[in-house]
Amino acid sequence: MSSPRLRKVVFPVAGLGTRFLPATKVVAKEMLPVLDRPLIQYAVDEAVDAGADTLVFVTNRYKHAIADYFDKAYELESKLAEAGKTELLAMVQGTLPPHVRCVFVTQPEARGLGHAVLCARPVVGDEPFGVILPDDLIWNEGPGALRQMSELSQRENGAGIIAVEEVPHDQTDKYGIVDATALSERAAKINLVVEKPKPDVAPSNLAIVGRYVLPARIFGLLESTQPGAGGEIQLTDAIEALLAERSVLAYRFAGTRFDCGNKLGLVKATLHMALQDPQIAAATREFVGGL
Repeated sequence: MSSPRLRKVVFPVAGLGTRFLPATKVVAKEMLPVLDRPLIQYAVDEAVDAGADTLVFVTNRYKHAIADYFDKAYELESKLAEAGKTELLAMVQGTLPPHVRCVFVTQPEARGLGHAVLCARPVVGDEPFGVILPDDLIWNEGPGALRQMSELSQRENGAGIIAVEEVPHDQTDKYGIVDATALSERAAKINLVVEKPKPDVAPSNLAIVGRYVLPARIFGLLESTQPGAGGEIQLTDAIEALLAERSVLAYRFAGTRFDCGNKLGLVKATLHMALQDPQIAAATREFVGGL
């Protein structure tokens, strides 16, 4: 019996984006552009590619830009239509396919990623779901990272799937780190998860990055998870508890990750996307080569 397909994806977007102040004083960090598209658009496109039709944004009470972005812009669309600017009109109307809906849930206080995911429970219900952290932009010419993970989960009878990649040993204290036993070239069975271990005690340098496919059981485990590192409810602690009940796999996705939670990562992502754009790729290459 195959497991149900992935229909719902959670986007924890309540963060304040302090690394990008003063811009994020008025612009949600998920709305920062990589070329002409905001970070959140790349994340949403990846979720839709994975088959999702319900997008759950866990936000704070002050951030309205994401909702505005995916809402219908009547005046703008009317002006573009009147001016005969059909390509621009299609672009504005194409931020979200018609069969996909957005649901916005408020995280009343910043209590960690685990708490943000738990806030989505009333919308997600009792089915498996994905989690995308938009700060991690993952680019791939073929299927997106979440689609790769969802398909693996279905093949593995609904197993939880966590995206991982190797990081420098001296940076393990910035990530959740897994100890895992290889099953194939890309998949490994997770034995242990540790949140932000110091390099001298880290079980490996295999770091969790911003993609998850999780069973609904994670909600019950999050409810009983005590605050951990940083006084927050950590998703990794609930995943550690899940390991005692069922198999959870680490997955090395096909694609390139850009950590757009910092300025250098956002610059790298922008340059990379510029080099994929046929209109500006040559000029970008010439500019970079002349630096």
